[in-house]
Amino acid sequence: MTSQTILVRPVTTKSQQKAFIKFPWKLYQGDPNWIPPLIMNIKELLNYKKHAFYDSAEIQTFLATRDGEIVGRIAAIIDRAHNEYHKEERGMFGFYESIDDQAVSDALFDAAKAWFAERQIFLMRGPANPSQNYEWGLLVEGFHSPPTFMMTYNKQYYAKLIESYGFFKAQDMYAFTGTTAQIEELDPKLAFIAEEAKRRFDVHVRPISKKNFDQDVRSFLEIYNSALPGQWGFTPMSAAELRATASGLKMLIVPEMTTMAEIDGRPVATVFGLLDYNPTIKKIDGKLFPFGFLKILFGRKKIKKIRLISTNVIPEYQRWGLGLVLMTRLVPDIKAWGIEEAEFSWVLESNKLSRGTLERGGTKRDKTYRIYDYEP
Repeated sequence: MTSQTILVRPVTTKSQQKAFIKFPWKLYQGDPNWIPPLIMNIKELLNYKKHAFYDSAEIQTFLATRDGEIVGRIAAIIDRAHNEYHKEERGMFGFYESIDDQAVSDALFDAAKAWFAERQIFLMRGPANPSQNYEWGLLVEGFHSPPTFMMTYNKQYYAKLIESYGFFKAQDMYAFTGTTAQIEELDPKLAFIAEEAKRRFDVHVRPISKKNFDQDVRSFLEIYNSALPGQWGFTPMSAAELRATASGLKMLIVPEMTTMAEIDGRPVATVFGLLDYNPTIKKIDGKLFPFGFLKILFGRKKIKKIRLISTNVIPEYQRWGLGLVLMTRLVPDIKAWGIEEAEFSWVLESNKLSRGTLERGGTKRDKTYRIYDYEP
């Protein structure tokens, strides 16, 4: 088949939206490691249902067909918060899926590139679903096991298709895994640092409060946006985005898997963990209703793996070991729950402090995710 038989059209109708969402079910059929997305959540991330991210962002989704059969999809995203923060004009591509055919993949990127060019945008980055504050990165190493909750998964040939179009590596991100025993048996030097930090600053640690959930969410946002500006690719999360994300996750959050650190009554650091709901999501095939949500809630006591998503410390207390203080509070509750394994994801390759701490703590690098850039 030649590229002339491939048609890439913008998604404009409800039936096309449904086809865009459902395409991965066909593409990954029989793949034991693929986890279907939560359909309700993916509709919001695609702006097929209202989401706070799109208060300032814009998206156009595209479907590729060949002889009437869907063979690929892509989204072109303008993240204005990113562009304003980084003082650049860059488009993000995301929600990319393609059969193993360079012509199909090239046609998808051509459509996204043309859409951006109409808006005077000529730089691209991705995959972002829909930004670095949600799911992003292409899995390039670690296809031996399923992803953890809210991490990406893709076909192994995607890197070849993307790089052949002219994209190049911008940054890698790592997922580290460790057992509960490894976390508990910290390197003696790290354990000493944690105890010394707790004593020096008279740190009070506690789980996130369900009773004062909204206040703790605001504190998390302040810490998150304060802690990360020095990290590659960081874009602040708006209050509306965080409220929407927190609201969606509220029933899934287990307070014991979180820690807030306070000094003189002021929140200064947080660690946020979520149970790995993916095995249950696979069983319910991404459908929360009518009974999927109940299966997730009632089945969570059986979950033995946790994903530690975010450990953030405000700048004035960074490099003093508060991240270790947060973890030492978590360990007893993690053990009591019966958690056997933890994934720390994702960690930027350029974040030498976090990488070094995890490596010294005995965790292993299990998966690598890549962000790609494109310049004409």
